[in-house]
Amino acid sequence: MTRESADFCSLAVSPRNRVWYGLMVIAVIALGLTSRKFHGVFPSALGKYPGDVLWTVMVFLGWGFVFPRHSSVRIALLALLTSYTVESLKLHHAPWLENFRNTKLGHLVLGYAFSWGNLLAYTIGAALGWLGEWLVQACCNDQHNP
Repeated sequence: MTRESADFCSLAVSPRNRVWYGLMVIAVIALGLTSRKFHGVFPSALGKYPGDVLWTVMVFLGWGFVFPRHSSVRIALLALLTSYTVESLKLHHAPWLENFRNTKLGHLVLGYAFSWGNLLAYTIGAALGWLGEWLVQACCNDQHNP
């Protein structure tokens, strides 16, 4: 095992490194905003769903930042619960909530209209977060146990 891979593994494995997770949150936000501004980042056939997948990946990473010792499954479930809750808030149209939705931040965080397709995208995002952690763990475990 090289020194670089050992350093990466020490950052990536449990407990989660908050600096690393904070940087990944920022990177996912940047990719998500880029995908909204420049429409060629993802195939147009996917519509807006890559942004929804990335939103839940960002939530997964955020919960990983907050709870660095929780299991990947627990973090994925928290990301799903958060994403599904925010989606269900789209069914509620209180004036204060509508006012917030009409801001740039409100639109990015809450969105406007409920969509069953978003729930599928969120599920994929949580699964990708879990899979990413699982792959890093597997890779690092293989390097430590040749």
